[in-house]
Order: sequence, then C-alpha cells, then structure tokens
Amino acid sequence: MLMTVRSRWAGVAVLAMAALTAAACGNGAAAPADGKIKVVASTDVWGSVVKAVGGDAVNVTSIIDDPTKDPHDYEIKPTDTAAVAGAQLLVSNGIGYDDFFAKTVSTVGAGKPSVVAFDVSGKQKAADTNEHVFYDLPTVKKVADKVAEDLGGIDASRKATFDANAKAFDAKLDDVLTQIAKIPAGKKVVVTEPVANYLLTAGNLADATPKQFEEAVEAGTDIPVAAVAATNALIANRQVDALVNNAQTETDLTNQLKAKAATAGIPVVDVTETLPAGTTDYVGWIGKEVDALSKALAKQ
Repeated sequence: MLMTVRSRWAGVAVLAMAALTAAACGNGAAAPADGKIKVVASTDVWGSVVKAVGGDAVNVTSIIDDPTKDPHDYEIKPTDTAAVAGAQLLVSNGIGYDDFFAKTVSTVGAGKPSVVAFDVSGKQKAADTNEHVFYDLPTVKKVADKVAEDLGGIDASRKATFDANAKAFDAKLDDVLTQIAKIPAGKKVVVTEPVANYLLTAGNLADATPKQFEEAVEAGTDIPVAAVAATNALIANRQVDALVNNAQTETDLTNQLKAKAATAGIPVVDVTETLPAGTTDYVGWIGKEVDALSKALAKQ
C-alpha cells in the first residue's frame, strides 16, 4: 500500500491584528532599554547562530523553538507577528523551508535588515535543491559572517566584538568539518528524509536512498510502493552502513524502517531540524550528530 507522509506546505494565516502591529511599529524598531539588539529567527537553529555571534549584546527570539514543531506546517501566532514587527534584525532559512516567516516579514517586517541563509549561500535554486542549508556548514559560516556585519551596522560600537565572535564561531565549524573528513569515505547510508544530506556529502558518504522515495517525502506525496520496497531491501540485505532518521517526523513507515535496521544490525542515527530539548549551542548540536554518525559507521 502507499505510504503517506506529512503535508509539507500547510496554509499560513497572518491574523488581522498583524497589520495593526505593523502600523504601530513601522518598518523600524526602537532600541530596547537594556541596549540589546532585538533579533528574531525563524528557528532556534538559526537563533543559536545569531547568539554565537551576538553574545550578550543580542536578545534572540526563535519562533520555532520546540522539537515537536515543524517549520513546514507552522501557523504564525499573534505573539510571533509582534516579535517580527519589533525586531531590529531578522534571520531565516529561506527557499520555502520557513515560508511562514517570509510571509510574516513581508507583512510586518519589510525594510528591516534581514539575513536569509539560502540567499547568502551562493547556491542556485533548482527543483531538486536541498532546502536544509542549516546542515551545510560553509553556508552557516556565511550566515554568521553576515549576521556580524548586520549587527555591526546596528551597533557600530560593538562591531569588532561581533566580527571576532563570528571568526571564532567559523573556526569551531572548521573543526567540525575536520571531524567529518575523518569519516571513512565510501560508506553508504539510507535516509528517512534528506535533512542532513549536506553533512553526508561533506563526509563523502553515499546516499543510497531511492530517488523516488526522497522526492515523495520532500513533496509530501505518497511514496511509491516500489521505492518503499527498494528501501526496505537495502536495509534487510545490509547494503547500507547506517539509517539516518529524522527524529522529528516519525511515521509508521519510518518506525518500520528503524525496526528493520535493528533486525539487520544496521545502526540508526537520529538527526533533527531544530535543537533538541536542553540544547542551545549550534556547534554542540551539530558536533554531537557528527560524532554519532562517525561512531555508527565505525562499527560497520
């Protein structure tokens, strides 16, 4: 039978009160009394990058800050709209991943300094472009640098600090890239969703997941029976070295794949789209996932 996954693009309604908020705040935002720069990010992943650069000089609000929330399906709330309207800097993923944020910005945040990760990545948009650029460390470094530039434009007295913080953050990401490079090349994995594929590419890992499987997951359509069968066979016949599972979008199918992996002795590596509960540091988060992947593949 056909397997159905989540609906990727839920309708987003911006409430009427958003217009009132925008009218009250205008395109600019007054500096807060505590002197901190008010930044709003679409997800806590991007919020953590801002915090690494801005440190104590920024007050960061991340709209998606819970592992149970899905950026694709999120419906904006009045408090979110108010936060965007009052922000001095906006940071998001782009390329449709966090469309709720882009729509809100166009309504109440037009004209504000805005860092859109995909836009600064230098990547070209295509039908098969992977939207999860927060797993592409070179892009994350570019975002950190652009955030430092924009924060410095808002508060010139702290520009040197922001630049230094971004440089230190970039160096930590270089260390993670070095860690990724140590993963033995040529290992094969299958994924429940192409969330961390930029990371897999950096580690010279082959994604053996049938193309029709991944395309259906990304489109939110029924996965062809043949693609499901082929994926099951890859695991059951131990033709892959690990199953990379998006822990935030588990379905009957993904649970079935994990069970098959356990039976076959194939390690399962969980990845997420937002920071796990209790985690606030981007480098710590991504480093743990790389470590888990490295250890899993070392066993094969």
